[in-house]
Amino acid sequence: MRCFRKRSTIPLLGVLITCLLFVNLYIEDGYVLEGDKRQLRESAVHQLNSERYVHTFKDLSNFSGTINVTYRYLAGSPLPRKKYLTIGLSSVKRKRGNYLMETIKSIFDQSSYEELKEIVVVVHLADFDLAWCESLVQDISRKFGHHIIAGRLLVIHAPEEYYPSLDGLKRNYNDPEDRVRFRSKQNVDYAFLLNFCTNLSDFYMMLEDDVRCAKNFLTAMKKVVNSRDGSYWVMLEFSKLGYIGKLYHSKDLPRLAHFLLMFYQEMPCDWLLIHFRGLLAQKDVIRFKPSLFQHMGYYSSYKGAENKLKDDDFEEDSFDIPDNPPASLHTSINVFENYDATKAYSSVDEYFWGKAPSTGDFFVIVFNKSTKLSKIKIITGTDDRQNDILHHGALEVGEKLVGTKKGKQCSSYITLGEFKNGNIEVQEVDHKIAFDIECVRIVVTSSQKEWLIIRSISLWTTQPQSQ
Repeated sequence: MRCFRKRSTIPLLGVLITCLLFVNLYIEDGYVLEGDKRQLRESAVHQLNSERYVHTFKDLSNFSGTINVTYRYLAGSPLPRKKYLTIGLSSVKRKRGNYLMETIKSIFDQSSYEELKEIVVVVHLADFDLAWCESLVQDISRKFGHHIIAGRLLVIHAPEEYYPSLDGLKRNYNDPEDRVRFRSKQNVDYAFLLNFCTNLSDFYMMLEDDVRCAKNFLTAMKKVVNSRDGSYWVMLEFSKLGYIGKLYHSKDLPRLAHFLLMFYQEMPCDWLLIHFRGLLAQKDVIRFKPSLFQHMGYYSSYKGAENKLKDDDFEEDSFDIPDNPPASLHTSINVFENYDATKAYSSVDEYFWGKAPSTGDFFVIVFNKSTKLSKIKIITGTDDRQNDILHHGALEVGEKLVGTKKGKQCSSYITLGEFKNGNIEVQEVDHKIAFDIECVRIVVTSSQKEWLIIRSISLWTTQPQSQ
């Protein structure tokens, strides 16, 4: 795994990206003659200086199609039924230490039997030393043979002849040649892995080969995905390190694979992922805590250098992550700047901040669909603004939606409890409330001089019993 660099130099790629996108736009729309198309393509890939790359990347203008690579199946084969999640790992021979077997074991050991039915793990052995690949495949097959037979584990290899040139690469950021070669090849390794995984599942999770997983990480991840139903996102992050725990829609994998190939020698993969996210109009990082994955390798895959990076937001033991079903949020409290109501409902590290509330002010969550809740937990204030809590307030749940000038609201509410020291937690809500809940409302019961931060609103839905 590679340490982070300062990202102040990242915008240097912006102009090149824009130019290539315009080139692609003109080619797709047929605004240039065939000879000009050829010149534009040659100009766009001139930096690659590789006929093999042009051969494998046959149609520069078709970013939705897969890349023409013939993979070797070293173990297992894809099942015809699409799964919920593909977990992709790319691994090369390390000078010191090898953590791949531990990573695969952690993925399977930390998943329940029901969760295992919904995942497929794809390992790309991306080293050109075929003897090492064959030896490692034998170890994987001996230890994880039952997962291979069940279609939960695939091991693949992209032959060296499909790679672009790894000689004479750009020395961006004054990196030494071997460092540039390493990170450039790594971009291609990931591109070929993404390309292979395109049609295996609905979602794709990028991991590294030296990672430890939280228990029941899939269930926690699904809750987050479901809570963002109807909202636009390109990449959700379940770890703040490197390429670990980055989640994508599988439909975006072809474009991401092409993107990594186009700029494989420009910069490290994690920088390119940031550009890709921005180009697809997700401006902000969407990262969830606690993290579901932790870096465990002590030695980097680059020259065996020491790498002690750890994610301090990681929690390995099983934890109860809220569902927060899709909803719209409204408040009568005067919002400060861009600390809007939706930020209190997100699992991301952000919050709602409003100016001093008055008696009768409210903050309401209106669900897209009525639901049963098992637990509600609301925290106000922050460590550095401990007075910006709700000093006097009540928590209510409602039903019977009606339309108003300000949108839908519930016409009937029941009080569940009062805030104490700015917080409230109510257990077994479904045992206390007979109806399906359509609204959750925070009501200010006494005016206060202090402003109000609602740091987090966490809701747990009642899980249907398995048949």
